[in-house]
Amino acid sequence: MIESDTRDWLEVPTDRGWQMISGATRASFWLDRPERPDPRPALVGDLDTDLLVIGAGFTGLWTAVIAAEENPGRRIVVVEADRIAEGASGRNGGFCSASLTHGLANGVARHRDELATLLTMGVQTLDEIEKSLVRLGVDADAERVGELDIANHDWQLDQLREHCDTAAQFGLPDVLLDTDAARATIASPMVLGATFDPHVMMLDPARLAWGLAAAAERLGVHIAEHTAVTGISRSRGRVRVSTAIGSITADRVVVATGAARPLRRRDRWATVPVWDYVLMTEPLSPQQRAAIGWSGREGLADCGSRFHYFRLTADDRILFGGWDALYRFGSDRDVRYQQDDREFALLAEHLVQMFPQLDGVGISHRWGGAIDTCTRFSAYWDLGLGGRVVSVLGFTGLGVGASHFAARTALDLVDGRDTERTRLSMVRRRPLPFPPEPMRWIGITITRREFARMDRNRGRRGWWLRTMDALGLGFDS
Repeated sequence: MIESDTRDWLEVPTDRGWQMISGATRASFWLDRPERPDPRPALVGDLDTDLLVIGAGFTGLWTAVIAAEENPGRRIVVVEADRIAEGASGRNGGFCSASLTHGLANGVARHRDELATLLTMGVQTLDEIEKSLVRLGVDADAERVGELDIANHDWQLDQLREHCDTAAQFGLPDVLLDTDAARATIASPMVLGATFDPHVMMLDPARLAWGLAAAAERLGVHIAEHTAVTGISRSRGRVRVSTAIGSITADRVVVATGAARPLRRRDRWATVPVWDYVLMTEPLSPQQRAAIGWSGREGLADCGSRFHYFRLTADDRILFGGWDALYRFGSDRDVRYQQDDREFALLAEHLVQMFPQLDGVGISHRWGGAIDTCTRFSAYWDLGLGGRVVSVLGFTGLGVGASHFAARTALDLVDGRDTERTRLSMVRRRPLPFPPEPMRWIGITITRREFARMDRNRGRRGWWLRTMDALGLGFDS
């Protein structure tokens, strides 16, 4: 067996990594395709509606679709500052997980008393997404193939065993694969073992968003792109939303703006944007495809604190992302951070470390994007303006599946319904806020460095991370 100290991921890219990314298109592969729909016209002038949804990513689109299906006569408008799925929804890996709590360990740590309910709701949500794609006629290349979480070091095998033991306590079907079984599935020298979670679906995120938008319009929803919201206020018992070139008066408003700067001031303390980076390869040749195994087409992730996620596309490309999650001082969301040459070159090195068989593979696309992160790592809901406005934020990179649950819960809240979802403490409680700058940047930077140190120290958490755990604070990718 390969010794642990030879299995560390490179920290500095070599000439090979720089060369691999040199010709890649600087755009999200998902969005850089001819089938991308033309943008809908912007909203001009004043409009009156029953329900306004701000943001045309997964949460906003699911909100519109669910609301229209529940009440066909309801007037529903969706406004998007940019284009559909231009934010995190069009830049992610397409892992649609049943987890509502950003994984089992985080659920145990933060929501143990109601975790059994949340796990059941999560599987029900994944089932409903699968059924909805069929019912709505959305072709998102969805494959319910599960996810393998991989141990790269011997000490991580203990973490996987602990995970499976905890999963068994809650009746989850996760199973442990030893080295031989894991390598029979994934032909990589970096694999020492894995756990398999069947409750994950891989899909094309852009095609999901485009399909939901088309389905919403068939249901009577009006969608306006390039319509930025500039303010939200009360207006004679209703809500007035100002835009750059008009206004909308609505009975109810759902704010689903993801990693964009929050519209409501109190949400600016609860979330921060962290930057994640992704590569997409050219389609693999039949020989390359055979050399790496992976016949089950599962989603893959390694289980370090700084981790990679990777998956196969419908045309047998490999999406490879993750590792660093970078925070920019002042919660800076400038689009220039969508490109970071060093991050891409390092990812290319790690791809070849994972699959030496793919040395020299072409990289077609390279992109980055901001993720809305909160201190509990999973979505939260915030009511305002007398309960007429609800915001949903903080998914922390695991929102493809959770967005459906978040949307349904947001509608319950904004419509004043008492349901099993709205009674959850996860829904009723907000996460702890982040501190102001410069303490925010200092704290996040130290935490990132401590996560890296933890991986070098065989998973042992230092005093800083233990203190963050005790305070209920966190930072994750």
